[in-house]
This record gives sequence, structure tokens and C-alpha cells, in this order.
Amino acid sequence: MNTENLNIWCWIIPILIGLISGILGYLMGKMKTPSVPDNKESLKSLEVDSARLKTELDACRKKLSAMEKMQKTSSSLTSSKVATPPSTSAFDAEAAKAALGKKIKQDDLKIVEGIGPKIEGLFHKFGIKTWKALSETTTDKCQEVLNSGGDRYRIHDPASWPMQAKMAHMGQWKELAQWQDDHKAGKF
Repeated sequence: MNTENLNIWCWIIPILIGLISGILGYLMGKMKTPSVPDNKESLKSLEVDSARLKTELDACRKKLSAMEKMQKTSSSLTSSKVATPPSTSAFDAEAAKAALGKKIKQDDLKIVEGIGPKIEGLFHKFGIKTWKALSETTTDKCQEVLNSGGDRYRIHDPASWPMQAKMAHMGQWKELAQWQDDHKAGKF
């Protein structure tokens, strides 16, 4: 065999092997790469739901503020001998059970949508043990309580918790049940 022919094959064989390896590597990489789904529509839907929930929360806060102003006005007009207004009446377990469909203990924070036993424990560590105390707690303070439990609790959104606790404290069981039905796990 001619040395010139041998010299050419010394260059052609590695080049061909390199090209074939490159093409095969590219094709194998394409097969293993998962396609990224297009979530633009679901993102827009979630943004719309979020905006609607924020608007509804603002409306609830305004309503709550107006109710508090009415309570302050009516309590300042009544004398100290008059019994407490019905909105702060004693806990009615039967009315709570009738509205929510389960037995309720007074000041059980777990009736608030989104609060479970562990989150209730976090609130107790911060001295928030009653519906009244939770209703008077700011959303920022609620988030601080959640953050104290670590990363696993930061996904929760406590924006409506004070409002729900206020309804429980005031004995507005039907309203609370309706709100929770409409916002089951924060979804419509």
C-alpha cells in the first residue's frame, strides 16, 4: 500500500468517527431532553384568580372595618350596665356545628381554612390562642409566625386568617361556612 493513501486514511477515519459521534450525541441528547410545557394560559388564569381574591379580601376588610366602627359607635352609646352586644356573645357550639357540619371547640384555630394542628401550635407559641387574638393579628404577624416554623410553612397564605377568625369570634358561623365553601383551599 502506498504511504500517501495510508496517510489520508489516518485523517479521514478520525474525522468520520468524530462526525458520527457528534451526530449521535446530538440525537441522543434531544431524545432525553424533556419538552417544556407552555403554561402561559394557566399562569394568566392564576393571575386573574389572584387579582379577584385580592379584590374580595379588600372588600371583606372594608366590611370588617365598617362593622368594627359600628360596634365602637354602638358601644359608646350604650351604658356600661347594658349586656354585651350579640356579636361578642358567648360561644354557641350548636350553631357552629349546624353551620360547619362538625363539632367545634371554642377558640380552635384549626377551623380557619389553612390552619392545621402544627400551624396552630406555632400560633400558640406566639401567644395567639383565641379567635379574638388571631382576628386582631396582622397578616404580616401571621406570616412571621409561619416563617418561624421553617421553609415548609412559608407556602401558606395567611391573608384571610384574621378575617375568618373574626367571623368565628363574632359567631358568624353561616358566613364563615359560606366563605370557606367558596374558597376551599384558596380555590374557586
